Amino acid sequence: MLKIIHPIAGIIGFLTILTFWTSTVASELFGSLETVVAVKRAIPWGLLILVPALAIAGASGFKLAGASSDPRVIGKKRRMPFIAGNGLFILIPSALYLAALASRGELGPLFYGVQAIELIAGAVNLSLMSLNIRDGFRLTGRLSDLRRQAATD
Repeated sequence: MLKIIHPIAGIIGFLTILTFWTSTVASELFGSLETVVAVKRAIPWGLLILVPALAIAGASGFKLAGASSDPRVIGKKRRMPFIAGNGLFILIPSALYLAALASRGELGPLFYGVQAIELIAGAVNLSLMSLNIRDGFRLTGRLSDLRRQAATD
């Protein structure tokens, strides 16, 4: 069961962060001020999906890993504290603070400074999570299956 739950929770977490990140960038580049405010106010509601997904992915991943000495498992374990710390100490507080600023219409230098930090931290987490997904695919043999299938297509 964990072998099913873990990748689903991880992908949900990854896609949720990716949605937050791309929505933020798209609203800033192509949206109105109202769109920016709406995105920033919606993101904290998405935390209700993100936080449990990442908690489930982390807990199930550590359970699946056990005492494995596989370098891919060790790499995944090494990245997880950075992903979690980044989320708990930068991304979640930033999302809540930006939502509060946006709700008050305070989209000045402070807002954009915090948003820049949030976008960088989000990109770091997406990169680290991508590496974890890649290693998970390699551990299960799915990556080599995908490569074989691509070669025959």
